[in-house]
Amino acid sequence: MDFLRPASWEEALAAKAEHPTAVPIAGGTDVMVEINFDHRRPEYLLDLNRVELLGEWEVGEEDVRLGASVPYTRIMEHLRAELPGLALASHTVASPQIRNRGGVGGNLGTASPAGDAHPALLAAGAEVEVESVRGTRFIPIDAFFTGVKRNALQPDELIKTIHVKKADGPQQYSKVGTRNAMVIAVCAFGIALHPETRTVRTGIGSAAPTPVRAREAEEFLNAALEEGGFWDSGRIITPSIAKQFADLASAACNPIDDVRGTARYRRHAVGIMARRTLGWTWEQYRGGARTLEGAA
Repeated sequence: MDFLRPASWEEALAAKAEHPTAVPIAGGTDVMVEINFDHRRPEYLLDLNRVELLGEWEVGEEDVRLGASVPYTRIMEHLRAELPGLALASHTVASPQIRNRGGVGGNLGTASPAGDAHPALLAAGAEVEVESVRGTRFIPIDAFFTGVKRNALQPDELIKTIHVKKADGPQQYSKVGTRNAMVIAVCAFGIALHPETRTVRTGIGSAAPTPVRAREAEEFLNAALEEGGFWDSGRIITPSIAKQFADLASAACNPIDDVRGTARYRRHAVGIMARRTLGWTWEQYRGGARTLEGAA
């Protein structure tokens, strides 16, 4: 196994073009586990730790440009107001040591159905900027996951930046695991209210071959909130609406039985998380957090 260590982004792209099978590594929290257990033996490892721009972020007027290697700890410490859903998801990632090393780019690159960041990114409507020596592409998060641990990257492309719109309303994230730390999700659910467009987006993890949105649940809730005048009145969402939303979220799952949980349990748990996170976000909205304008 050869070790490639570029000093710049340009060198990294050139190395990836020359060695398309090279596996990128920054935090190494997924790749090194597979190598240590001899589940994977790549011909080349592409170490990106010296590429400084991957560890940088920028808060713009409308969105956050998050370098692929920005650690979860930095998201929790510095981007809680702008990216509340992703910050909450970051809190659930493994241990402090892994949160200090791992980043969203690696989560996306691995494309595991159980990736902790994925539901929050789906709910927020993120966009993934990827690049090769041939040029740059922007891939909507909805189109990024193509199969079990497969993504839309071409062999010579690397993830550069994740673009996430700054939250304009409350966001929540919930995860079920067998313990509170160092655990792969049995299932996870993210939700984001977008008052500017009067829409709700969701994200489900570890309950289908890929991370998915509960689209029918979103469509139902968007219509119910608009037709019932909930956005303007801020009144409590009725139990019947919350139950229907939860049932539709559960129906969006396509899970399997495995050592962490049964398919039946996953569907049930997603429905519970959908109802609860909807309640939490709506209470935030009703309580005066109807916009996050001016949040620092």
